[in-house]
Amino acid sequence: MTSPLTFAAGALTVHRIVEMSGPTLGLRQLLPGLSDEALAPHRGWLAPDSLDAEDQAIMIFQSYVVRTPHHTILIDSCVGNDKTLPQAANWHKRQGRDYELALTAAGLRYEDIDYVFCTHLHMDHVGWNTRLVDGKWAPTFPKARYVFSASEVQFWEGQARGPVFEESVLPVLEAGRADLVADDAMIGDHVRLLPTPGHTPHHVAVLLGKGRDEAAFAGDVLHSPLQWRQPDLAAAIDKDQAAAVVSRRGFLERYADTGTVCCFAHTPSPSAGLVRRLGDGFTCLGI
Repeated sequence: MTSPLTFAAGALTVHRIVEMSGPTLGLRQLLPGLSDEALAPHRGWLAPDSLDAEDQAIMIFQSYVVRTPHHTILIDSCVGNDKTLPQAANWHKRQGRDYELALTAAGLRYEDIDYVFCTHLHMDHVGWNTRLVDGKWAPTFPKARYVFSASEVQFWEGQARGPVFEESVLPVLEAGRADLVADDAMIGDHVRLLPTPGHTPHHVAVLLGKGRDEAAFAGDVLHSPLQWRQPDLAAAIDKDQAAAVVSRRGFLERYADTGTVCCFAHTPSPSAGLVRRLGDGFTCLGI
């Protein structure tokens, strides 16, 4: 079941801003603990939306824009244009209007965004933080404050800083547009962060709603719908696979059998829904 592009979560209005989708890498490459025999019973429900005929994982790359009674908040800014990404040939120096057109279709302009939250600082979650203006990187959303985990920024500053940080994070910091916060920060009465380390050391989920979690934005807590059913399946692209398993199961347990709408970064069908227990694992009922 494909999630609608716009939906309600309590008093919130949520828009999915889709930049691209399609086959990425082999599902067993993504989830190296998954055997062909273990995959076989799941092919029927994973295909065709999340698994193609060659067992390639189909993933979606999208932002969520949430309208609260006070602000318009964008969560994770996808891949972007013009970025130096030689490790991802299809994204390197990419040119496309899909993101801008998706914003327009949702009745949004860059100027309408009040806050940008990044669950973590990987290339497909920070790309539209900036765009080229007269040959220089500038914040894409001219009125927005950008909210980053202070510890996540510190981690990446301690690495050999590559083009992702230099092009999509550093210009925001240098422009004085970033708010560096704790991994469990509360921002106003509608936004909270939930530490979900593992995919990166200071990955966070973003929780929205006054008085309760009306919507929970999971970022890269998981990458395939199969990880709903089998949360202990580790992803090869998680920095700390053991910690990621703990965070994934904890997130799903937290919201199982509740009314919170869970929004996932990369699962195409559904992208957003209600988590329910299913045997030793979980499923997600699309909204």
